[in-house]
Amino acid sequence: MLGSTHGTLTTTSRPARVVACGERPGPAVHGTADGTEDVDVSGRPLRSETPDLDRLFRPETVAVVGASDAEGRPNTGITRQLIAWSERVGARLHPVHPTRTSVFGLPCHPSVRDLPERVDLAVLLVGDPLPVLEELDGSKAAFAVAFAAGFAETGPAGAAAQAALAEAARRSGVRLLGPNTNLNAFEHFREDLDGPAIALITQSGHQGRPVFALQELGIRLSHWAPTGNEADLESADFISYFATRPEVGAIAAYVEGLKDGRAFLLAADRAARHKVPVVAVKVGRTEAGARTAASHTGKLTGADDVVDAAMRQFGVIRVDSLDELQDTAALLARARPPRAPGVAVYSISGGTGAHFADLATAAGLPLPALSATKQAELHQWIPEYLNVANPVDCGGHPVGDRRGRRIIDALLNDPSVGVLICPVPGPFPPMSDRLVRDLADAAEQTDKLVCVVWGSPVGTEDAYRTTLLGSSRVATFRTFSNCITAVRAYLGHHRFTETYRSPFDNAPRTPSPSARKARELMRPGEQLSEHAAKQLLRAYGIRVPREQLVTSAAAAVRAAGLVGYPVVMKASGPQLAHKTELGLVKIGLTSASQVRDAYRELTDIARYEGLPLDGILVCQLVGCGVEMVVGISPDSLFGPTVTVGLGGALVEVLHDTAVAVPPFGEGHARAMLEGLRGRALLDGVRGAPPADVDALVETVLRVQRMSLELGGALAELDINPLVVLERGQGAVALDALAFCH
Repeated sequence: MLGSTHGTLTTTSRPARVVACGERPGPAVHGTADGTEDVDVSGRPLRSETPDLDRLFRPETVAVVGASDAEGRPNTGITRQLIAWSERVGARLHPVHPTRTSVFGLPCHPSVRDLPERVDLAVLLVGDPLPVLEELDGSKAAFAVAFAAGFAETGPAGAAAQAALAEAARRSGVRLLGPNTNLNAFEHFREDLDGPAIALITQSGHQGRPVFALQELGIRLSHWAPTGNEADLESADFISYFATRPEVGAIAAYVEGLKDGRAFLLAADRAARHKVPVVAVKVGRTEAGARTAASHTGKLTGADDVVDAAMRQFGVIRVDSLDELQDTAALLARARPPRAPGVAVYSISGGTGAHFADLATAAGLPLPALSATKQAELHQWIPEYLNVANPVDCGGHPVGDRRGRRIIDALLNDPSVGVLICPVPGPFPPMSDRLVRDLADAAEQTDKLVCVVWGSPVGTEDAYRTTLLGSSRVATFRTFSNCITAVRAYLGHHRFTETYRSPFDNAPRTPSPSARKARELMRPGEQLSEHAAKQLLRAYGIRVPREQLVTSAAAAVRAAGLVGYPVVMKASGPQLAHKTELGLVKIGLTSASQVRDAYRELTDIARYEGLPLDGILVCQLVGCGVEMVVGISPDSLFGPTVTVGLGGALVEVLHDTAVAVPPFGEGHARAMLEGLRGRALLDGVRGAPPADVDALVETVLRVQRMSLELGGALAELDINPLVVLERGQGAVALDALAFCH
């Protein structure tokens, strides 16, 4: 972990604007200059609205409903903790209980109606918070916290009770944290730590304990938001708020389910705009994890590949474990931006360095070979027979004298090196003591990141406890994998934010002329025939083959002459999804007689199978290219999503696809292609010419426009195959399926 120097915590100051009691923040949109809402073409917001959460975390007045001082009662311990917390933050506390006149010496009020002043925060220590919320209104409280469980996490009846709770909060104008939350927001944060802090968000309070414990290693925490079931306030609200707090260096989150996918993306966008890293454990990668999360919080976990893609798209760093969450958030909160992208590995053992370098390279960390000049410089202090190209093996002995520091300085002075990592497999005093002291001293004098992996299982050594954890500039890890994960996230975050341009800025706000044409082709609740689906693509400028729909053999022959031989003939009807398997596709027809025979055979098969047709398509035979798939599919959290990948039969065999949540730009469309395992096919393999990637990207963007403009009417779209021709010749949609809402 990164250590910390000691200092005094500066209390959070309130912004100039304070929401008046009773005022409830409006919908998550901002107005434009002309007074219209800032929404995209589908009516969804393009900006997040952040509630004034200062009054939740730093209230001036607090009411504790259900307060108690009777020994042995659960509420007594909670009341005692809230009194202590209120004193620390400088808030006046008002106990509320129907049968008590005082609690811990404080005057007690029989109900919230009798509170002597409005309160910023009402803490509800009651089994059924609904009646209290119904008594509250904006003139009595700005925020409420409900600890009670038994809501959406228990099933349909609990979900209905939670919905009633959310509605009561909405009517009263009170913003609600919970239900099924806990006391984590009222923990005792250390005030003797300084430096950028971690703000913590958890849906399960115990999962935040490891991050909270970082304070014992000198890492500052500023806030803890235990969101529980998120009947009202959700993780996205806290991400948006924390992203604008000057003391927050990174946001760490444990997420079980997302309440609102759009709100999450807007919050992540705000964090990316402010260059504040968000590191998240999101459960639900497996079916078992998703079931457990649903039973705990009663929310959808979402299709995990879509969640994963959405997080990458907006710069959220997803990690798999709580120890990775600790180490990655700690590094990102406190490390300065990298001066160079390269990583140098320095060790006293060739085996240790090689092992670490293998793992780092496999994880995608750039380990540039040091220049011949730099290697010659290092060989002044390191024997010639040892490798110093990167990783650098000093052999051990130089770390015990002046040579050790000179080696470290030489590596940090290399312009290609932005991160220096020194894995220490175990203590070997006194040399290991001097090694880490040299690393800590060098870290204080450089603006580059210095990392140490202290491999001892004991962790009581003075070199670790005092030198490494006492340094505010060294990032210390206990495992290779956590170090690699954190450094990769560190480099990736800064690379991402350097070029980040919010996709919401250029999201379409008004429908295109294509949308009007397309809507005339939609058939609510039906699957479109291939012919109708291709007309939909034409409306959006997506190229399809020359083709004609015919209803007689004679018309088919005339159409073939107009399209140009050779031709392809296909049955077209609203119930045909897999025509090839039914024998309803004929390829490479070169004469009128073949066309007549094909027409009769296709109509006979359709009649035998009982499949209604709107006709037979006579199509241009398109040349060879790379077969891709591009489509639109719905997601329960994020709405329409866009998929691109290898198409044809390969789509079902390899599942080599990438998914994105609109809106996104050209750069992200290209990044989707770069992430495909079969990306090399587009560059040309075994003598094939390079494919027209620009045309493929343009098609993906046009399909995205369809998803934004037709999302309410178009349930799914599947263009397969989209043949990407040789560079400069475009891409052609050979087949398409479309399903209407």
